[in-house]
Amino acid sequence: MPENARPYCPECEEHVEPVPPLDRRNFIRVLGGGAAALLTLGGTAGLPRARAADAVPAERSTKPAEDLVKELHASLSREQKEKLVLPWDHKTGGRLTRLGMYNAPLERKAVGDNYTKPQQELIERTLRAIASDEDGYSKITRNGTFANSGSLQGCGAVIFGDPSSKDKYAWVFTGHHLTVRCDGNSEEGAAFGGPLYYGHSPNGYSDKNCFFYQTKSVLSVFDVLSEEQRKKAVLKGTPGEQAESVKFRPATEAKPGVGFDDLSKDQLKLVERVMRDVLSPFRKEDADEVMDILKANGGLEKIHLAFYQDMGMNDKQPWHFWRLEGPGFVWNYRVLPHVHTYVNISSKV
Repeated sequence: MPENARPYCPECEEHVEPVPPLDRRNFIRVLGGGAAALLTLGGTAGLPRARAADAVPAERSTKPAEDLVKELHASLSREQKEKLVLPWDHKTGGRLTRLGMYNAPLERKAVGDNYTKPQQELIERTLRAIASDEDGYSKITRNGTFANSGSLQGCGAVIFGDPSSKDKYAWVFTGHHLTVRCDGNSEEGAAFGGPLYYGHSPNGYSDKNCFFYQTKSVLSVFDVLSEEQRKKAVLKGTPGEQAESVKFRPATEAKPGVGFDDLSKDQLKLVERVMRDVLSPFRKEDADEVMDILKANGGLEKIHLAFYQDMGMNDKQPWHFWRLEGPGFVWNYRVLPHVHTYVNISSKV
């Protein structure tokens, strides 16, 4: 697929040239009954939208992200809190809003329209604090472009609960191809505070994609699979996206793909590298929690690796999705037509 191709993507519909829908994408649905409105950027709070050039210089905060969220909450005016702080149990379309995966500012509350410049600086510092380092921040922000959100100011940030008390809280940052959180472990047993979403518009086999290194890492595993292993690992169709793709299967239901118990020691080392690579953009605390949950749920030996061939795609690539799945663990990565990744990891299965 050409690197400059602009394929149809219902989830990113407002960001691409309109073309006829493809039947193969009908399974993509926006989360929740009221979530369709979330795909329109906007928000009006009487605050001037900051330009991308107004962003603070790159630097990693020495404060934990949780402290920065509390500082941001304390700086909000009464009017801001009424709009930007939602109840912990707030729902959209019957689902908990804080646990959704979004592709635009949550509830249309764009940073540039709702926060002062000092508050925007706090938001950027928080985002840097949940990244592993400057390289991790670059990956999460797609080299500082925030994809089609255009800037940090075009993304959204909302607080759930009350960070100033002992109550549960979550800071949720959303934008085009991005949903990340900081919640001080308020969501018990959930890595990253809940389902994670990241992506980038260049196709996943292009080195222009910020997450190409993850595709390349998984390719290294695919390349060393035997023909017999590939018969188990390669599946027809798609695993789905959004909420449908990250639901945990019942413990009694077989996981798709090749089990790690079918892999050699050398192949397992490559899979371990994949795990390191997919976790590399995120801070150590979150990566450690992922590994702790994985261990508690039975370890790497319970994970299956699957590659999906989407027969509706008109290309010669061997697969279009890859997926790591086990008890309480789903890492669902779409390679083509561009990268969408949905992650759900929990000790509560």
